[in-house]
Amino acid sequence: MKHVLITGGTGLLGRFLLQRLLSEGCKVTAFYRKTLPDTSHPNLHWVEGDILDPLLLRSLIQEVEEVYHCAGFVSYAPQDAGLLQQVNVEGTANIVDACLIKPDVRLCHVSSIAAVNRKKGENLIHEDVKWDMAAERSVYAFSKHYAEMEVWRGISEGLKAVIINPSVILGPGDMDRSSTQLFKYISEERAFFTRGYANFVDVRDVVEAMVLLMNGNHWGERFIINGHTTSYQHFFQAVAVLMGKRAPYVKVPSWVSEIVWRLESMRGKLTGVKPLITKETARIAKEKHFYSNAKVKAATGIMFRPLEDTLRWSCEELAKAGTL
Repeated sequence: MKHVLITGGTGLLGRFLLQRLLSEGCKVTAFYRKTLPDTSHPNLHWVEGDILDPLLLRSLIQEVEEVYHCAGFVSYAPQDAGLLQQVNVEGTANIVDACLIKPDVRLCHVSSIAAVNRKKGENLIHEDVKWDMAAERSVYAFSKHYAEMEVWRGISEGLKAVIINPSVILGPGDMDRSSTQLFKYISEERAFFTRGYANFVDVRDVVEAMVLLMNGNHWGERFIINGHTTSYQHFFQAVAVLMGKRAPYVKVPSWVSEIVWRLESMRGKLTGVKPLITKETARIAKEKHFYSNAKVKAATGIMFRPLEDTLRWSCEELAKAGTL
């Protein structure tokens, strides 16, 4: 029986990965931080702790064959720079160091498309684009980039590791966390939307890609995991129809978003409250680009689910859970 460690086991991706591995007969050890999750299984062992405890990591990794590092902190607020460095970079360094002690352990590191360099005006983005240190990027993007550097350090020292860079992961999760907040925004019938586009992927497809890559021979490689690009307007309208809600109907002009992020930045500095919109998020929303999934398709043969199927499934599951 293969023994696997999952960090971030209570998050959207971690929960679905955990279910998949248990269904395949794996023994799974997973972290939780505060409240013991109600998910139980004979082959599941929950451990209270986090990736900032190097001694705990070393003891747990000595018992496993594979590590799926899903834990991370997402924030585009400049005042979270210290926490992003601590969780995303130092936490990943702890994972890598612990893995290097155990011979033949295999690691799947979950990064983000935020760590994939993009050039203004470039419509198709691939994994091999060199990171531009001088480019204007969010503190989150830099934290994920430096986290990847820790994994590459481990690879150079002999670690068997693969890196994935998923786009915005969609699925039924906590309405107050990560991408599921998009569904909450629509369920509350908020009025405003911005022009621009985003890249999305079904959480089940991300899990499928992770498992296939770990079962293959793809060590020392990096893969973008992305399903679709669509406008925010189309996304909001499609979800609103599924929920029976009114879609956001007031389009925010570009010049207004430039004013808003500046006001939000000022408000954050004065109050310490995280800004709702940052310079990075405001400007990303104006771009239209597709993160290529050609490499992962060629490596695994994965077929990504239609976006409409993902949205329908997510809304149905959220409704069953009573969160809509």
